Amino acid sequence: MSDVVRTQTGQRPKFGGVRNLAGFTGQGYDKGRSVLWQAAWHATSNLVFRAWWFPRSLRPALLRAFGAEVGDGCVIRERVHIQWPWKLTLGDDSWIGFDAVLLNLEPIDVGSNVCISQRAFVCTGNHDMKSETLEFCNEPIVIEDGAWVCADVFVAPGTRVPSNQVVGAGRVVSNRDFTLDLESSKPAVDLQERKASS
Repeated sequence: MSDVVRTQTGQRPKFGGVRNLAGFTGQGYDKGRSVLWQAAWHATSNLVFRAWWFPRSLRPALLRAFGAEVGDGCVIRERVHIQWPWKLTLGDDSWIGFDAVLLNLEPIDVGSNVCISQRAFVCTGNHDMKSETLEFCNEPIVIEDGAWVCADVFVAPGTRVPSNQVVGAGRVVSNRDFTLDLESSKPAVDLQERKASS
């Protein structure tokens, strides 16, 4: 995440004041719809949209009914969590796998022919570590055409995943240096390079 930084000694900096989480206001965060819309989506999501018995062919239409922009041919499996459909754009023929989480407090824009695999966490939500009350500092995410976000990946706020990029399983990626994994220091794999070498 954008605020996860390290000092020259390799240690994460600490907040110098006193935390006051009771004073959290959520200032600057706009949910984008009324409380009634939010409640309606939460009920629909938990009782219908995420259920195993709900036909996957109907999930795109249900998202559109709540304000999402969803292209043709999208496949969305069960137990997918989408925070706010009205802040989601999906291109044509994109897939979202079991148990993926799209925490779109800010917009998430997914291109065409994108695969977001099982248990991936695409997270636009963040908190300002310099704030006594940990106020929001959310940022939108863009996943460009042809990208593959593999299982158990964490995509940090503000990230733009480039076209045809493959983000290997279990990785943490952000815009600080997208092609370098933050945890393992191993480069991400580009789909075009993989095709050329196969």
